[in-house]
Amino acid sequence: MIRKLPIMLVFLSLLSLAACTSNEKSNKITLPEGIPNFVEASDFEKIDWDKKAVTFNNNIIGNENKSGVIGADAPSLNVQKWMWHLWGIENPTETKLTVVGYHKETGTVHQILTTGWTIDLGGANNGADAHAPSGVKIPEKGQWAILLYTDEKLFDILIYDINK
Repeated sequence: MIRKLPIMLVFLSLLSLAACTSNEKSNKITLPEGIPNFVEASDFEKIDWDKKAVTFNNNIIGNENKSGVIGADAPSLNVQKWMWHLWGIENPTETKLTVVGYHKETGTVHQILTTGWTIDLGGANNGADAHAPSGVKIPEKGQWAILLYTDEKLFDILIYDINK
């Protein structure tokens, strides 16, 4: 019985190590082909799924005084128009906005803008320093983190539940 105990411990240790290795591999983010090169897999580690977007200024849904969207209150798996709003942008007409979608349940990264990854921003609107309209297509239901980049730097992350 005493000789079997070390063998059993070795077996359990190897089993535990294999489980940890398997979990690490499943959490690895794969970036799709064509995504801008400044988007890094480590950016997705910054997602706080508990920091859900909230409604402010009557109809903007996002992170107050940082970023938000008009149109996200009727999320749809069909193409729809969203109006992006950003605060703290000094030169809006010289700034580009890149939008990256991350689906929590599948761990996949998606282009959600219908025209590409990046759009130009316009001037002030609805109290925000910058805004931009765009077409958006969310590919599937679930929890989404929308990573916003301005001038190739992570600016904010919006968390939405899209279920219809």
